[in-house]
Amino acid sequence: MHFLIWLISGALIGWIASLIMKSKSSILRNIIVGIVGSSLGGWLAGLIGLHGTGVGSILISVAGACLLVWLARKLFK
Repeated sequence: MHFLIWLISGALIGWIASLIMKSKSSILRNIIVGIVGSSLGGWLAGLIGLHGTGVGSILISVAGACLLVWLARKLFK
């Protein structure tokens, strides 16, 4: 059950990031961007002492996913 929630939340976070960053993506890419971006956002937030719960956690995850899309654009352009 946790795996399914992990996939759905990754897809949702990735989809929101793709809307914000105006990027074309598939469901698989949204899941990957959402999961990796959430990890990146959580790690960076932890480095500066931020710990989100609820909506704060979602915002940190979306910010991390947007950062991941931005970095990918810069690196693979």
